[in-house]
Amino acid sequence: MLSKPSSTLALSRQSAQLLGRNLARVAAARNVSSGRSNLNYFQRQSLPTNTIVRFVPQQTAWVVERMGKFHRILEPGLALLIPFLDSIKYVQSLKESAIEIPSQSAITADNVTLEMDGVLYIRVFDAYKASYGVEDAEYAISQLAQTTMRSEIGQLSLDHVLKERQSLNANITTVLNEAAQDWGLKCLRYEIRDIHPPSNVLEAMHRQVSAERSKRAEILESEGHRQAAINKAEGRKTSTILASEAIKAENVNTAEGEAQAILLKARASAQGIREIAKAIRETPGGNDAVSLQVAEKYVDAFGKLAKESNTVVIPAGLGDMGGLIASGLSIFDKVRSTKVGGTATTAEELMSNTVTKPLAAIDESAEEKK
Repeated sequence: MLSKPSSTLALSRQSAQLLGRNLARVAAARNVSSGRSNLNYFQRQSLPTNTIVRFVPQQTAWVVERMGKFHRILEPGLALLIPFLDSIKYVQSLKESAIEIPSQSAITADNVTLEMDGVLYIRVFDAYKASYGVEDAEYAISQLAQTTMRSEIGQLSLDHVLKERQSLNANITTVLNEAAQDWGLKCLRYEIRDIHPPSNVLEAMHRQVSAERSKRAEILESEGHRQAAINKAEGRKTSTILASEAIKAENVNTAEGEAQAILLKARASAQGIREIAKAIRETPGGNDAVSLQVAEKYVDAFGKLAKESNTVVIPAGLGDMGGLIASGLSIFDKVRSTKVGGTATTAEELMSNTVTKPLAAIDESAEEKK
């Protein structure tokens, strides 16, 4: 007896819930049919009413229907309406507005799942199309932005998504503008706000960055060692070149000094010989004095033979000292009377022929016998 009322009560509760749901659906349908679905809660509550005289705010467009049919769009300023016939059905803001694109997952070309969200900036440029071209313009453009972003990311790898964010934003904006022309909207720009790769991919990226930094450090260190070795080699090369140039300059200076010394000695010897020859010519008995000096040199030269060499070559008549001196004087007289190229023999040639050359010949013969 008690089970029937309880079952009846349960059925009544279910019927009430179904009735509430149906009423909610009917109310939503009415709101959609009245054109209020693209307005937020406060805009739905403050939809302007027909008071015959209205003032339209700046950067706002009011869509007026007359007897349920589109009549005109009220521009900012004073507007006159016919009561009961005209009604304001849509209010469109002509300002730029930002729409938050919720986070969504997208798969890249190299099969990496990314969580991304963004911000879309739009503006209504045709109030008629924004009111009658689409049921909810903001919802439609946000859904299109999500699908376009998935499509664009699917064509790029993870590295390109991270590096080419600007070009990705431009591509999404271009696609949205092509579709939003019929909705009276213009997509000004789209910005990807956050990109969240998976944790394992993020760890791999961190390891890759660490490896790249270590690689760069090792390369820079090796380049530093290489440059240091090159600098040291160039320094040694430069020092060697400078040292050789210094030695060269020293040798050149030494040679020039020796050449100048030899030249000065030769000039002094020539001047001395000229003075001796002049004195011999101008002094009475000069030739006899020279003859005596030559004989003395001749005898002294034979006296030095035994000191300079172990082998001594002596003339056969060495015991006859007077004959030796006479032979020396005859050599001098013979040389003095000899003409060389039409010019008398000088005192220097006289000394060379009478003393130096005989001694050199004696030394050469001694060396050959050794």
